[in-house]
Amino acid sequence: MASNEMEVDDENETKPKYFHELELDDRILKAISKLGWVEPTLIQEKAIPLMMEGKDILIRARTGSGKTAAFTIPLIQKILLNKRMQKKQEIKGLIVAPSKELCKQIHDVIICLTVKCSREVKAIDVSPQLDLSAQKPLLAEKPDIVVGTPSRLLQHLKANNMKLKQSLETLIIDEADLVFSFGYEDEIKSLLNYLPIVYQAALASATLSEDVVTLKKLVLRSPAVLKLEEPPLAPLSQLSHYSLAAEENDKAAILYALLKLHLVRGKTIIFVNTVDRCYKLKLFLEQFGIPTCVLNSELPAVSRCRAVTQFNSGTYDIIIASDEKSLEEPHIIKVKRGRRKKDKESGVARGIDFQFVSNVINFDFPQDVNSYIHRAGRTARGKNQGTALSFVSIRERPLLEQVESELKHCYNRDTLFKTYQFKLEEVEGFRYRAKDAWKAVTRIAVREARLKEIKQEVLNCQKLKSYFEDNPKDLQSLRQDKALHTVKLQSHLKDVPDYIVPPTLKRLVGTNRKRKFNREAAASKPTATQLKYQARASNPLVSLQIKNMK
Repeated sequence: MASNEMEVDDENETKPKYFHELELDDRILKAISKLGWVEPTLIQEKAIPLMMEGKDILIRARTGSGKTAAFTIPLIQKILLNKRMQKKQEIKGLIVAPSKELCKQIHDVIICLTVKCSREVKAIDVSPQLDLSAQKPLLAEKPDIVVGTPSRLLQHLKANNMKLKQSLETLIIDEADLVFSFGYEDEIKSLLNYLPIVYQAALASATLSEDVVTLKKLVLRSPAVLKLEEPPLAPLSQLSHYSLAAEENDKAAILYALLKLHLVRGKTIIFVNTVDRCYKLKLFLEQFGIPTCVLNSELPAVSRCRAVTQFNSGTYDIIIASDEKSLEEPHIIKVKRGRRKKDKESGVARGIDFQFVSNVINFDFPQDVNSYIHRAGRTARGKNQGTALSFVSIRERPLLEQVESELKHCYNRDTLFKTYQFKLEEVEGFRYRAKDAWKAVTRIAVREARLKEIKQEVLNCQKLKSYFEDNPKDLQSLRQDKALHTVKLQSHLKDVPDYIVPPTLKRLVGTNRKRKFNREAAASKPTATQLKYQARASNPLVSLQIKNMK
């Protein structure tokens, strides 16, 4: 098979500039126009024609480059063309993804792309953890496209709820590099036994790991390999990488100062390595009146998807995500005893399309290069600007050096990370407050917070599901950033007294306060001095001092 592979580079004299040049159905073009997509991305202009020609393809492109549309658009086009020749309703496309969140995201994209042909092209997502019998009637209608995780799809196939041997034409596996790492190797091999001998296949991935090579041999036949010559992340002109030296005892104080002094602006994802750290950080920030929500594998799938949706819609600005897939947690052993249950079909750092994220903060540094790529890839998506700021302790420095060594060659640069020098002595007042607040978040408080959140979310999912389907606006009442209150709150900590604010930032912080209480003053024409500080404040990460960043 390797000898028949066709590698496609990114040079093409006749590359399409607009979607209509791809000879797509008018209904798809109208949906694309409604979405506001002006022109295809590089991976879309390469992959769509090849899939429409019926070729097997392996798509490797950086996160946020438009891979989902690259394989869903030609799939929908192919189904619409076949509808003209045959009227029999059958399952034609199967899309496999490693997590429930990603399945929902893919399904949402399909719904948007078929808004003008929803009667002709029907799609369902079977990943939600409902009884198989609840989804059986939906599959009995033989939707054109079925989306699901490997284990969920296999359950339905074994239950004879859907048959693919005679009808399936296209198999797509998204985030292929994660499928085996999520423990789906056996499920994928079993699933392939239920497919026809001949079908078109596509694999999409941000990286080309050994697992992807293994999967390619199982699924693809003489594929076209789309390995575009571009860095795995957005260019440095679009995505800035910063490292901040911070020992474990100082990380919380630094984060508190960055947020309260408005040095971090815009929608922000804070990554930690364990679920416990996720809740500890939420409870810590809660004491200072900083609203956040959590996203981890212990929450029900509906709650995780709702958290992502509300974050994307702007309901809240800070989300704390535990990327525990990259680290073996000590308490995972307790799962066997029934004390804590994780959802292996949960994916936080990878694949999820968090929208308009200004900053990614690695409170805990990721455990490997791929994890860093997928975390940093949550920002600077499309043509948006973004910043990735990593807190790095002495113990984590080898991980930083490994990431820099791997990625600096991709950018042809000697260094990747700029140094964000944070002088903690300038915010000693913040450090003093943070030390007490961090100590207040005990292991018992974290455990109670985890149990309280899970119980509340399960209750919401079970009792209110049908209600919210009829009343979607009332979802606002279930905001994910509600305080957990397992730590005693002191109201005075919400305010930042002037005496602990560094002199270099007093005017900036003062301006923010005036905006809060004096709208008329904020609406007036700014002075030259105000313009100077507004220019500094417009950056996602503002320097604590002059020449702070190197």
